[in-house]
Amino acid sequence: MSVLLDLGIFPMDQGASVGAFVAPVVAMIRASGHPYQLGAMGTLVETEDLESALALIGRAHQVLAAQGCRRVYATAKLDMRDGPLGRLDAKVARVSALMGDPTP
Repeated sequence: MSVLLDLGIFPMDQGASVGAFVAPVVAMIRASGHPYQLGAMGTLVETEDLESALALIGRAHQVLAAQGCRRVYATAKLDMRDGPLGRLDAKVARVSALMGDPTP
């Protein structure tokens, strides 16, 4: 199975600039070993099952709470599909190829 998680999570009680709080969350995702892509509005992660994706959301909240964040906002989109891993890059490559762009 392949689960794509599009996660946006940040503190709402730490001012307007929250990059210093988000960076440890992304570091935790990187350390998890799951493939990921960092974006301007969230992080896209591929896991092998739903439980792993949901656990990452919980750990992300814990990372923010450990930094003293008392109010956290999160959005999560999940795409669950039977089949092999590798969709994180394959989906982008497929659309790029259909557009005539050989490099995603």
